[in-house]
Amino acid sequence: MGTDMAAPGQPRCASYDAIVIGAGIQGSFAAYHLAQRRKDTLLLEQFFLPHSRGSSHGQSRITRSAYPQEHYAHMMPHSFRLWQQLEDEAGTPLYRRTGLVVLGPPGDPKLEGCRRNMGPDNVLDAVTLEQRFPGLRPRPNEVALWDGSGGVLLADRALRAVQDAFRRRGGTVRDGEKVLRIDPGAVITVTTTAGLYRAPRLIVAAGAWTNAVVAPLGLHLPLQPLRIDVCYWREKEPGSGGSVTPCFMATGLPYAPHGIYGLPALEYPGLVKVCYHHGSPTDPEERDRTPPGSPRPHVALLSNFISSYLPGLESQPAVLESCLYTNTPDEDFILDRHPKYSNIIIGAGFSGHGFKLAPVVGQLLCELSLGEEPSHCMAPFAISRFPGVLRAAL
Repeated sequence: MGTDMAAPGQPRCASYDAIVIGAGIQGSFAAYHLAQRRKDTLLLEQFFLPHSRGSSHGQSRITRSAYPQEHYAHMMPHSFRLWQQLEDEAGTPLYRRTGLVVLGPPGDPKLEGCRRNMGPDNVLDAVTLEQRFPGLRPRPNEVALWDGSGGVLLADRALRAVQDAFRRRGGTVRDGEKVLRIDPGAVITVTTTAGLYRAPRLIVAAGAWTNAVVAPLGLHLPLQPLRIDVCYWREKEPGSGGSVTPCFMATGLPYAPHGIYGLPALEYPGLVKVCYHHGSPTDPEERDRTPPGSPRPHVALLSNFISSYLPGLESQPAVLESCLYTNTPDEDFILDRHPKYSNIIIGAGFSGHGFKLAPVVGQLLCELSLGEEPSHCMAPFAISRFPGVLRAAL
């Protein structure tokens, strides 16, 4: 445990082997892997847990092997193994296998990338697609791929499981503590609203708040927080053929360039989750203050898709919630050392597809912080792919 030097009524002052800022799924897994390596680790979170202010809340996320990018396709088997290990340790299901349909026009780059990485045996003919997904009505000549590993991660349960596992390994969680200042050096000092903490290594996994944390360290990353409409659609006949049984992804639609995805009824009985994989730029502090009646063009886009492809669902959402994505320009993650301070590691820009890969991301961030050889090629995640990110420190 960290050496706590706080007198009664005084701010905490403690030393650790490592500090992680951000207790979302990525930061929690980074802390978990550090604790697995017997590093005395502090996990800091600005909001009181559990909360719905960031990107890791909610009951469900898609997981899949189907990826157009080779680097993610190669990471997914590792991620599935680590999820299974956590599930075994937690003694509770974290993953529900449903299969996944990837749908799109022939020649679409993302679809063809998935087909290339999955192999030719995964193409579905029209009869098999109808059997596996009776509620889906694709357009003539569209291509359908089947990912039998696809399914639903139980997100809130998974986040609790990894945080509980971290605590069992002696890790310390401090929630409701906002980071006010980071002083770099061989030993880094992190000052929060409640204390002062020191460690020789720091991981920043602060989601949409990452730039607010690293800007005083002279770094401005090209991160764009997006407010996402999370929509649930009622089955016209509960449990009927209109029900979405597998998960699905639709790519290459001209009116939905960022893709549409869906999950079976889980959070709300009889309500299917279908969302657009994009959103509106937002300040993460203002996300929940959107005035009632504000235009939601992506909901109209989804209604159009539902009417055409999923006629067993009502064409207007029954429940409308919101979530945050934090996107990079290329939608690849940032997993790298600070260009100036090598003992400060940054994980950011998960662009709405990072949850499923969090066990591997956490391991990579841990390995970077300990100076170990990373388990996967880090080139796609380098900060250096974005020029001009170093600025004068504030």
